[in-house]
Amino acid sequence: MGRRTGWVLGVVAALVVVAGGGAWWTLARGDAQDDAARAALARYAAAWQSKDLSAVPFATGGAGTDFAAAVKGLGSASVSARPGALTRDGATASASLDVTWTLPGDVAWSYRTPARLVERGDRWLVAGPTDGSPWHPSLAAGERLALKRTAPTRGDLLDRDGEPLMPQGTVYQVQLDPVRADAADAAALEKVTGVRAGSVVEALAQREKSGSQAPIPVITYRESDYRSREARLDAITGVIAPSATQPLGRTRTFGQPLLGSVGEVTAEVVEGSDGRYVAGDRAGISGLQRQYDPELAGRPGLTVEAGDRTVFESAPTAGSDVSTSLDPGVQEAAEQALAASDLTVPGAVVAVDVRSGEVLAAASSPSSGFDRAITGKYPPGSTFKIASTYAYLTKGLTTPTSTVPCPKTITVDGRSFRNYAGESIPGSVPFAQDFAHSCNTAFISLSQRLGTTDLTEAAKALGIGAGWGSTLGVASAFDGSIPETRKGTDQAAAVIGQARTEASPLSLAVMSGSVARGTYVPPVLVRSGTTPRPTPLDGQAVAQLRAMMGEVVSSGTATTLRGTPGGTVRGKTGTADHGVDEKPYTWFTGYQGQVAFAVLVEEGVSGGQTAAPVAKRFLTALADR
Repeated sequence: MGRRTGWVLGVVAALVVVAGGGAWWTLARGDAQDDAARAALARYAAAWQSKDLSAVPFATGGAGTDFAAAVKGLGSASVSARPGALTRDGATASASLDVTWTLPGDVAWSYRTPARLVERGDRWLVAGPTDGSPWHPSLAAGERLALKRTAPTRGDLLDRDGEPLMPQGTVYQVQLDPVRADAADAAALEKVTGVRAGSVVEALAQREKSGSQAPIPVITYRESDYRSREARLDAITGVIAPSATQPLGRTRTFGQPLLGSVGEVTAEVVEGSDGRYVAGDRAGISGLQRQYDPELAGRPGLTVEAGDRTVFESAPTAGSDVSTSLDPGVQEAAEQALAASDLTVPGAVVAVDVRSGEVLAAASSPSSGFDRAITGKYPPGSTFKIASTYAYLTKGLTTPTSTVPCPKTITVDGRSFRNYAGESIPGSVPFAQDFAHSCNTAFISLSQRLGTTDLTEAAKALGIGAGWGSTLGVASAFDGSIPETRKGTDQAAAVIGQARTEASPLSLAVMSGSVARGTYVPPVLVRSGTTPRPTPLDGQAVAQLRAMMGEVVSSGTATTLRGTPGGTVRGKTGTADHGVDEKPYTWFTGYQGQVAFAVLVEEGVSGGQTAAPVAKRFLTALADR
């Protein structure tokens, strides 16, 4: 090889080395550009998740502000964005974002929107599309997204025959416009509506102080009540009364407080609903309407609009009906009995179907109070002697014909017990007569022969403290509490329904229904599709109890119920002391035909004088249906 040839080959070799190094450098720089672009894309996607793009480097100013304005109409909806594959062409790159918004009610709205990036200097910037908006592929530049809701059809609370207990009706929401009204208008509105004096005036002053122009809610009327006041309301400056529809009972008090009501959600409800509710929505706010609101309310329809175009739509899902065992006729009879008794103190009437154990009615007075018929906790007094007698009979401690004296007083461990009003029955007294006249001293004389769990077991067998509170279908239902007794005064007081014994009106009706049926069946109010199994009772003891409960009405403490329309009434009175200077709780529980029931009046003279007449009104109204 000549010297020239060697030089040429050396030059060629050098050029090859230089070219190879340039290729390596070009490839390395390309990889770095790709990594930087992908990192910028990832930061862009992460910023979507926080709904704050203010820190994202954009190729043009104001993009972050435009994003905030474009999605403001979606409210509190959350969003996630996942970057897709990136393609780079020199100093530009393109990709996509897979965006998912979680709208109120956990409704997912997903779409893919393009993402474009450009390299400026030593960093990559996010650039908008050449046409349109980067926030949604069909959104025009500068357009805004808006979320609208479509109310679903609310389900019904159904009666035992499948008919709505509270069909939809028109209501008028009386409000005061703080912009147009003054204090005199507010005071006039208080007088017409009967709301608390000063309440609307105070609310108006607070609006004026805060500068809020939001209408002041005052009262909601059903149509008949609104029409009777319409002229007087129209005469007050600033009064507005938009109409709405909501479930309404037959009357203002029908089924209250058990069924509850539907109304506009409060700010607290909205805040705690995880986006399910927004201001202005209506929902169950008390009673069964509130407890079963998730089933009844359904799911609202959602529409996302851009200008006059719909970019996403989710149809509303109608609410489901909730079936109950209530009988409207029996419920009305119970409410009529309480109303006709002109009670100035709280009371309750509850009724149970003997055959099935299902609750037919649960009426509480006042209707604006709590559901004392089902959730109330009271000493049952002498109504509990039904359970005590069942214990005595099944343990062989007495029979209806056995002689059990009824003196005026009896002493146990130094404590003296007496009969109501200091009464006594002279001579040889059969136990059936002690029961009919509710002789405390006779019952207490047998009490120490019971075991410490005998009363608990007897009461549970009849349905008191039997555990059905959690299966009835009503929140906080109370099935009674009969704890194990202690020998001595505790056991003596327990057999007459005092001491630590507690019952609800419903639990006493369940007890009477068990005697009438001859088996214990857990009561049901909200139907679940399953049929409870009956548990047999001692047949002989039940037959004897039925006869003695009949004597209570025929010749004992509840003779006011003799001749009640509808047939023979069997039952037991009760007068329960509570507090030194308090009037006693008064009771009557029993059954007539296929209806078992209990009546409570929170303050009275005695079960026979105060509660039994309410029971007679109830049964009379029932017979007149």
